[in-house]
Amino acid sequence: MKVTVAAVGRDRGGVHRDLFDQYVGRLRGPVTLREVEARGKLAGAKLKREEAKLLLAAVPDGAAVIALDETGKTLSSRELSGWISKTMDDGIAELALIIGGADGLDASVLARAQLTLSLGRVTWPHLLVRGLLAEQLYRAQQIIAGHPYHRD
Repeated sequence: MKVTVAAVGRDRGGVHRDLFDQYVGRLRGPVTLREVEARGKLAGAKLKREEAKLLLAAVPDGAAVIALDETGKTLSSRELSGWISKTMDDGIAELALIIGGADGLDASVLARAQLTLSLGRVTWPHLLVRGLLAEQLYRAQQIIAGHPYHRD
């Protein structure tokens, strides 16, 4: 499965990027990171709308979309892998994961998503979320393959 991670902000390298790259390197399919940044002095709802336009433009046509949002579902790794497996079984060849900026995601992004996912009730740094997602994609790959990487 092809994966696109669309994220607000630029990662200039370092431990966050190393973590992301480590798990992406373990995945069988290609992963594309598309970083977006709104231009100009925007704030509040205007900023979220502009980020939404940029994020949605980064989503490949026909991709199933997972939006990361604090209001989303909290799934176990096994439940997430089941969702991904069903999506693949339904003939969807691409998956896009969307990570918003500090103010969250605009409603237009949430409306486009087939799944709105929460990583729990705590707040994570946006650059760290990229690595967490890459690990969960790797974990899902291993669960689907029946590999013992994941333990219940």
